Amino acid sequence: MSIVTIRNVEFLNNPARFLDPYHFRVTFECIAPLPEDLEWRLIYVASPGNEELDQELDDCLVGPVPVGVNAFEFEGSAPNPSKIPPEDVLGVAALILTGSYKDQEFVRVGYYQNTEYDNEEMKESPPDPIRFDRLVRDINQKPRVTRFQIKWDISPPQPRTAVAAGAANSAAVPSADDLDEDDTEPSANGNSTS
Repeated sequence: MSIVTIRNVEFLNNPARFLDPYHFRVTFECIAPLPEDLEWRLIYVASPGNEELDQELDDCLVGPVPVGVNAFEFEGSAPNPSKIPPEDVLGVAALILTGSYKDQEFVRVGYYQNTEYDNEEMKESPPDPIRFDRLVRDINQKPRVTRFQIKWDISPPQPRTAVAAGAANSAAVPSADDLDEDDTEPSANGNSTS
């Protein structure tokens, strides 16, 4: 069972220029207090076949985390254009948000990002060299979420099964307000019967 569940990831600047930072809000629920920080990382994947070209755009620590619904805003740098092969700049890339606790990844949220020029002329006839200042990105709002089982080192709260003794176990006792003056009994639907 996961102690942390992502409720929503909202990109606050989408679509945007390719060179603009990523700005988003993450909302998650925590069912037990976490004394250690959660680590969140944002990774840009331009070439899926070559992990060495992945760029970690930013990371942040959030914690300690209380029980309940929590949220934070995260800003990650744009990818470094010099680290992207020219043939992988335009078209689809991946943007991955990971969540970890004590160096154990518990969630990976992946988005497709489409990158193209900001006008039809450049889309039809892309300039050489690439004009990064004229590129725009659009992040698909349907993520792919992968969850991993980890050792949280804490236990979620267990439902209480203990039964209190005494009046709490007895049958309901009607109050004087439930009875008519002429001693009629209330029925199951609350109407009086004679």
